[in-house]
Amino acid sequence: MSTAKNAARTAKSSTTFRRIARAGFVVLGVVHIVIGSIAISVAGGTGGDADQDGAMEQIRRTAVGGLLLIVIAVGLGALAVWQIAGAFLFADPDEKRRWALRVKAVGIAIAYLTISVMALVYAVGGRADSEHAQQTLSARILAAPGGIALLVAVGLAVVAVGAGFVVAGFTRGFEKTLDLPDGVAGTGIRSLGAVGFVAKGIAVAVTGVLFVVAALTQDPEKAAGLDAALHSLLALPWGRALLWVVAAGLIAYGVFCIARARFARM
Repeated sequence: MSTAKNAARTAKSSTTFRRIARAGFVVLGVVHIVIGSIAISVAGGTGGDADQDGAMEQIRRTAVGGLLLIVIAVGLGALAVWQIAGAFLFADPDEKRRWALRVKAVGIAIAYLTISVMALVYAVGGRADSEHAQQTLSARILAAPGGIALLVAVGLAVVAVGAGFVVAGFTRGFEKTLDLPDGVAGTGIRSLGAVGFVAKGIAVAVTGVLFVVAALTQDPEKAAGLDAALHSLLALPWGRALLWVVAAGLIAYGVFCIARARFARM
């Protein structure tokens, strides 16, 4: 453990590595802005794949798409390593809280690494289908002993993550990780964060609900990821308006992430 902690301290003390990790917030923001833009097209009836796959494909089609995808892969990879390094260095005296924070940090790191690998796949001309991967995972869980209960638990865990984003948005808990300026700039970033966290939380929570539905119906095809979650909003009363709001919120979250690159405590 001491060797891991030494490596973590070395990474966190590196100015160059810190800058690359901060760039990870910028590219994370770009990905969310693209997803939000696609979701707006869905709300407008144009259609589109409003998830990481769709975002990577849209980015690849730009003039500098390949280069930008490599930048996304490197930035989010560095940000993932930064999260893991922080997990090793948590020093909360409460052991349960310390391990809870470590698990949370590792979970965030896995999410960053997933998008990083996906960006790299698209950068070299490949494709990834996160929707199919989630459906395959759901099918395997359902086929296991106690699979229905396990998939429900997975879905509820994802719903809990979404709820955490919503709570952080309403309470502005995200401010604890930032050194924000006073005045209009600070107010604007707080507002973007509040709106963005709530919107992202709704999208994540609906994704979790789809896992639960897949478990209860024993139909893994229903666990179809973020794009399906956003499309499912259209079936709700005032669903199109709600999707517009969530899409705009995802864009706000993306802009917040870009600002976070400058003001995050690292």
